[in-house]
Amino acid sequence: KVFQGDLAGTSVVEMIGWMDKQSASGGYVAMERFTGSVAGRSGSFVLQHASTMDRGTPAQQITVVPGSGTGELQGLRGSMTIDVVEKQHRCTFVCTW
Repeated sequence: KVFQGDLAGTSVVEMIGWMDKQSASGGYVAMERFTGSVAGRSGSFVLQHASTMDRGTPAQQITVVPGSGTGELQGLRGSMTIDVVEKQHRCTFVCTW
């Protein structure tokens, strides 16, 4: 993935999921390593995903893995939500140090 804005950089994701298209229900789990900058601070961190879809209604849990921050991102804590708008993924990342 490529991120632009206050969260700028790239990531690599390992993901496994299942989806039933008829009922629009399913789920996925993933680990994602981000490298870049957050609000001008550079380094990397890992996000853990555990999300479901129940008849088209998403429930997301995407969090920074504690202790995974490197460089200027050491001590980073946070969470992310992903919204799909016109087939584009829009991420909202909330974090603290």
